[in-house]
This record gives sequence, structure tokens and C-alpha cells, in this order.
Amino acid sequence: MKKIFNLMLFSSILLMISCNNNTSTETASSTADAPAAGGQEAVQDDESQKDVVKVAVGSPDHTTLVAALKQAELVTSLANAGPFTVFAPTNAAFEKLPAGTVDGLMKDDKKADLQNILQYHVTTSALDLKFLTDGMTLGMVNGDNLTITVKDGKTILNGSATIIGSVRGSNGWVHVIDGVLLPPAKK
Repeated sequence: MKKIFNLMLFSSILLMISCNNNTSTETASSTADAPAAGGQEAVQDDESQKDVVKVAVGSPDHTTLVAALKQAELVTSLANAGPFTVFAPTNAAFEKLPAGTVDGLMKDDKKADLQNILQYHVTTSALDLKFLTDGMTLGMVNGDNLTITVKDGKTILNGSATIIGSVRGSNGWVHVIDGVLLPPAKK
């Protein structure tokens, strides 16, 4: 009986040592394959639905928006679970702003202003275009409100930007807009 017990004990110890060695090998290779830096946005996944950031990054019409999100350090926030609705101005929308506006906002000392403007383009709900109704008011991430108008089949934000397309992301919606939304002036 004692021999059987010793044999079982010895077998158990070998099994534990074997499992521990496999775990450390797997951990080492997983660590080596991990991205060097970044948050959720750094995860490489070519099979799942893209999050709202990856939708914007994949669009040649949103390079200015993507650069602004990076400068404002908002990429990681928008790559997280959400849900989000992002009203995404096109490059042409940014070009409508007065000359020098975008360049000025991209400076380090204007980061807070840039964050405020970009956060005025995001709400923390996944809102399909069908949900946006005439007269609706949305609370935006920066704390201000945005008003929806539906006229002649077009959805207009604050009377200044029209939704021209929509893309579903894994963590919300990206509604492409033809204007940049500027938050109301603080009183």
C-alpha cells in the first residue's frame, strides 16, 4: 500500500512539474507576441468586426479625424467596449473650418480644446440612424448637448452638419458627417 501511495505521489509531482513547465513556456511565447505598447486599439484582429476607431482608421476620408484623435489622446478611450456613437467629420468637413484652425488645435498647448471638440462628437450609446428623431437632444461626452433635426429625409446635427453615411462598429456606430460640430461657448 505504501508503495502505491509513493508511486501516486511521485506521479502527481511529475505531472505538476510538467504542467508548470508548459505554462511558463506558453506565457513566455504569449508575452513575446504581445504588442509593445498601446491599449485596446493595439490589438490585432482581422476577423472580428472593427471598433469605431478602426472604422475611422480604415477610411481614407477620415485621416484628419484620426490624427486629431491621436493628438488628443482619445484613441484608447474610443477603442474600448463602449457603446459609442461617433459623429465623424470627413477631411472635407475639416477643410471648411477657417484657415489655420486645425493646425492650431493640433498644438500641445491646445490639447484640452481639441479634446473638448472631439468629445462633442461622441455620445455613450450605440445609436442607429433610425433612432435619431426630429427634435431629439443628445448628451455628448464633453457634457454639452446636441440637437437632431430630420428634414426631407436628412438627419442634421445642430443645424450645421448632415449625416451622409453610417457604419456599425463592434462597440457602436460611426455616423459620417459633412461638418465639424463646435461645442457651444461656455457662459
